[in-house]
Amino acid sequence: MKAYFNGVRKNITDKMSELYLNPEKTAIVTIDMCMGHLSEAPEAPCPAPRARQIVEPINSFTSTCRKLGIPVINVRSTLRADGSDDINGNISAWRLTFPMTTGSIPGIDQHAIEESQWCDFGIDVQDNDYIVSGKKRLSAFYTTDLELLIRNLRKEVIVLTGAMTDCCVLNTAFDGANRDFRVIVPRDLCRGFEDMEESALRIISLYLGLVLDSDELVTEWETSTGRN
Repeated sequence: MKAYFNGVRKNITDKMSELYLNPEKTAIVTIDMCMGHLSEAPEAPCPAPRARQIVEPINSFTSTCRKLGIPVINVRSTLRADGSDDINGNISAWRLTFPMTTGSIPGIDQHAIEESQWCDFGIDVQDNDYIVSGKKRLSAFYTTDLELLIRNLRKEVIVLTGAMTDCCVLNTAFDGANRDFRVIVPRDLCRGFEDMEESALRIISLYLGLVLDSDELVTEWETSTGRN
């Protein structure tokens, strides 16, 4: 199988295949695919238009994963309505720096407020999926029970999908690799800033895990389980 290493497509090693490509040791993690990012409503608090491109591809991918018996974990940001864990406490750095590039974001204070419509998932979530809420900064591991869940599921490989490639996916990849999980990022199932996405994927491929195409990953899994 091939993956992308610093943007160059190469065959992975036998050791990589052994450590990364066993579906029985794998869990899927979707990150922040919620309406606060995906809604086209003008009042959406933190729109990520490019993330809408991957809704159906992620739905198709997770549907296949469920059929292969691979658990799907959907992670979302949730913040207290009184702002105590962000805007009225130690405000997140990104809230200060991000608008310097994007301009002011109307309604940003409503982003990820727990139990609001903006925390509703915009992708297909099934009853047997796992939901991890409580993400309050840029990593899906920080302030959540994601690590506990993955380890109790006896999984070693995490496939990261969602928004944004150069932000929360990248941060989660760092935290996952630093916890000795094997990290896979399908480049067609995450989106971020167009001009920064490739750089983020190259960083992941250099230091954190495998960057590859989801269809080839599925084919590899299906072959290994005799379903191809």
